[in-house]
Amino acid sequence: MMDGWIRALVEAIHSSPPQAVIYLSGGASLVLNWLLSVSGASNTVLEAVVPYSRMSMIQLLGKVPSQFGSRQTAEDMASLAYNRALKLSKPGSPVLGVGFTGSLASTRPKLGDHRFHLSTRTSDRLWVSTITLSKGLRTREQEERVSSQVLLQAIANACKVPVTCVSELTESEVPDECEKHFDEDQELEQLISGQICFKVYPFSSETHTYNAERKIILSGSFNPLHEGHLKMLEVATSICGDGYPCFELSAINADKPPLTVSQIKDRVKQFEKAGKTVIISNQPYFYKKAELFPGSAFVIGADTAVRLINPKYYGADYGTMVETLLACKRTGCTFLVGGRNMDGVFQVLDDFDIPEELSDMFIPIPPETFRMDISSTEIRKSRGMQDSHV
Repeated sequence: MMDGWIRALVEAIHSSPPQAVIYLSGGASLVLNWLLSVSGASNTVLEAVVPYSRMSMIQLLGKVPSQFGSRQTAEDMASLAYNRALKLSKPGSPVLGVGFTGSLASTRPKLGDHRFHLSTRTSDRLWVSTITLSKGLRTREQEERVSSQVLLQAIANACKVPVTCVSELTESEVPDECEKHFDEDQELEQLISGQICFKVYPFSSETHTYNAERKIILSGSFNPLHEGHLKMLEVATSICGDGYPCFELSAINADKPPLTVSQIKDRVKQFEKAGKTVIISNQPYFYKKAELFPGSAFVIGADTAVRLINPKYYGADYGTMVETLLACKRTGCTFLVGGRNMDGVFQVLDDFDIPEELSDMFIPIPPETFRMDISSTEIRKSRGMQDSHV
């Protein structure tokens, strides 16, 4: 039976906006039962994973932790869960990463403490806590219940849900808590350094009518954003028929230094003014973008398509080029290709030889539907802007 206050708290969590990915190891398993057994769970839970074995935890973290049951491991789990939630959630939805690792009572007496560590990560907050339980006071089942209650309250706090409960912790079982808050600049710095995978600025007010599970993405440097970009995405969206249209700017450039925080914020202002959603990522390559946004339709110009199928950019190896793009294809991604004026000649997808095994991955945007001979480079030249970070 679920206590009344637990049910009420779960219902309040399900009614709150954040969507969560939860990673648990070594305890607090009742949290999943509580969250999933109350209607509305799909509003909150995007994914729940229990990496219980040593090897499972190593694969989740991508490393061998110095200690499996530690504050750092809980924090790492929460950060990984947060990034996973970003990938699984609807663009712009608030997300939550939850990590828990514990060393509770077992069939054999433990030499060390009975202790658990938990962490939550949102866009602007990282919280971590450690609780050492009174040894021998509770059975394993009772320690499971206590740790689950504490974790549920932590999830509620991260969702900004008021918590009203009766704590089963004793006076000596005082949480050791630490909390960090991030502003927008710090979040963008984390993105540039690779700590978080992307950040969404959901400026569009029109996307509620679209299927948010699939994205229609026009990637670029947008230095500056111009009418050609806006029209091209609009036409691509009409061709796709369904999907969430958005722009994507990578803070990392394959050939130049990363964008600075101030540069990113300046470019973001363009999308705010235009009322269009933009995603800031840290992936300059399309095969990595495909992993980040599986199932998406990427909107590109013919000049980009030429580079995508040129073995020169794959170590001059044709086979590597084909296999790399086949990997993109396996993620469910496609490329919508608009015509571009290249060296004084307007060229379209049909002007290039696409490998047969990749041909259904590339979709032409008919020139009669879209043609705008305009480029950011020419705009910068006309404005006397520096040709940098393009």
